[in-house]
Amino acid sequence: MGSPLLLTSAAPAEALVARLEQAWREERLVGLCAEQEQELLGAALAGSALSGAGVVVGSGGSAGRRRWCLQPLAHLEASAGATGQWLQSIGLDPSATLQLNPLPLHHVSGLMPLVRSRVWGTPWRWLPPELMRRPRELAAAFPLPADRGALLSLVPTQLERLLAAAEGCAWLRSCAVVWVGGAALSAELAARARAAEIRLSPCYGASETAAMVAALPPERFLDGADGCGQPLADVQLRLDPDGALLVRTGRLSPGCLEAGQLQRLERQGAWWRSGDGARVGPAGLQVLGRLDGAVSSGGETVFPEQVEARLLGWARAEGLPLAQVLLLPSPDPLWGQRLVALVRHGGAPGPPGPEADTITTAALITDCQRLAQRLPPAQRPQHWLACPDLAPNGLGKWERGRWSGWLLQTCDGGAREDDAAAEVR
Repeated sequence: MGSPLLLTSAAPAEALVARLEQAWREERLVGLCAEQEQELLGAALAGSALSGAGVVVGSGGSAGRRRWCLQPLAHLEASAGATGQWLQSIGLDPSATLQLNPLPLHHVSGLMPLVRSRVWGTPWRWLPPELMRRPRELAAAFPLPADRGALLSLVPTQLERLLAAAEGCAWLRSCAVVWVGGAALSAELAARARAAEIRLSPCYGASETAAMVAALPPERFLDGADGCGQPLADVQLRLDPDGALLVRTGRLSPGCLEAGQLQRLERQGAWWRSGDGARVGPAGLQVLGRLDGAVSSGGETVFPEQVEARLLGWARAEGLPLAQVLLLPSPDPLWGQRLVALVRHGGAPGPPGPEADTITTAALITDCQRLAQRLPPAQRPQHWLACPDLAPNGLGKWERGRWSGWLLQTCDGGAREDDAAAEVR
């Protein structure tokens, strides 16, 4: 045992898995994050005396900010056990499956294929992100075996890309189950998947619940059912008076780490409040959306206030004349939502003056776009707009509805494709 180990997804997947499994054998806790967030996770882990095999991974949570969620390995293994029972209920033997993994290991849904392979004694195969963006090459490089049911977890953005190519459709059709989660599945994308006869299973879960807590059987999906199905065998679901989804399961996280200290998960008795609005009925779980103002982009939960603070901090550290930046969501057919940045050059609000003319503001935006490359892809604004009047109200709070109206009037609320480097990784 030792102090928590911090690993980033910048390392090759196979090397990362080897270090992770070695740490677990040593009963050591591992923090997993994207390379861009290692400073944030490092601060959360600093000084922690926690030990025991497990992980600390990022979570959207329900508090409107990035949190670092602790999950013991035993909870991850319990999740794999419940998923195995679900597979048996739809006629699949977990021990006769193949775990395909195209999601980063610092996502709990990217970590679970590895854990399932360990619990069920099945093969695990890493799918490189660059191939997931090239369906024709993916199908050629990773033909699926006939003697094992391939299990795949995707976010809607990845599903969209694969469905865009005939080879991608054929490859997906060979999978026994394609779980899709992390963001809302649009009716249009669901219809395309049904038309292509993809055995899709829309599901719901969180870092706090050690991944999946409900899933719709593929046969029900193909028959036209919506939603995320019934809860898994070790899960109970209900709603609080505000319509927020409450979850009860033995694999709830013990809490989140802040400056080395474990902050217990907020609960209502044995129930965890997810922060998602939902309906729970005879047909199963229907997730309506976030209740806390978070943005879902490409399967990632993004909190605009935190991204704004980071951009402002970096800009000021470099002496850039960034007076204000406000991030707003814009609908996107591929990502679900993308961020649009409104920017005000230094100086008083009002029409551009000599110190903030068009050329100077354009230069500032170029610098801001450079800074944004430090952010994870889902947090990078897709489009940047100069807004000379941008300012919070007299109480120092942003009237986001007002500025969303301004954005709608200015460019019909649409994000353009001028930041094509942003990808799910």
